[in-house]
Amino acid sequence: MPAVFLPDLRLNAELSGPADGPALVLIHALGTDLHLWDHLIPLLPPTLRLLRFDLRGHGASDVPPAPYSMGALIRDAERLMDHFALRDAVVLGVSLGGLIAQGLAVKRLDLVRGLVLSNTAAKIGRPEQWQDRIATVRAAGLESFADGAMERWFGRDWRTTPAMPARRARLTSMNPEGWCGCAAAIAGTDFYETTATLRLPTLVFAGSNDAATPPDLVRETAELIPGHRFQLLRRAGHLPMVEKPAEFAAVLTAFLDGIGHT
Repeated sequence: MPAVFLPDLRLNAELSGPADGPALVLIHALGTDLHLWDHLIPLLPPTLRLLRFDLRGHGASDVPPAPYSMGALIRDAERLMDHFALRDAVVLGVSLGGLIAQGLAVKRLDLVRGLVLSNTAAKIGRPEQWQDRIATVRAAGLESFADGAMERWFGRDWRTTPAMPARRARLTSMNPEGWCGCAAAIAGTDFYETTATLRLPTLVFAGSNDAATPPDLVRETAELIPGHRFQLLRRAGHLPMVEKPAEFAAVLTAFLDGIGHT
């Protein structure tokens, strides 16, 4: 898997699909990595040019000292797209990735022609809530945080959810510095005013079992963007691309077809 060496940072990225295909950029959630999309990608149209990557602090990318700013995370995605000469892309972001996608669309409309926002919002949680979580992880590591995160992600039956063990293992094996860095970026982000300026095709996913970004919160953000399409996935939590990949892929593909992006 190729590494992209930026002036200040090495990011792990994977580009696949035909060189002249319409671009789809996949941005993962806090505490995951580019493998979050493993079950989804085989179900997508083969015509797509797919870019997925590990955020700074995650996976095989560099782990700079925390905290990180949301502006830095947006800039990382922007630089990767410029590096691979991707234009007029649809950007799909989940949770933290959805915040990055919103910020990127506001900053670089020349790069982004459509958005898919999954289990995200213009503002996720309260700053003090994130600071408490960062303090917990600093003091006791990600293992101490993991069970609560799994319950928020997968709902009351999280212990028996098939997708849970792999996701928990990814979370607890990551560098806590990277988790704390990106958590700080979420804590400092409120995109309500800027996201409300967006006018581009947008598909928004929510999961009925998602306690991290509940459906009402996700819908509130969706309604900031005129003409959006909202899709509630039943019996899915915070990461529907691993819990319900076929259903997620079908809705996503219909959206891409509808805007002529396949």
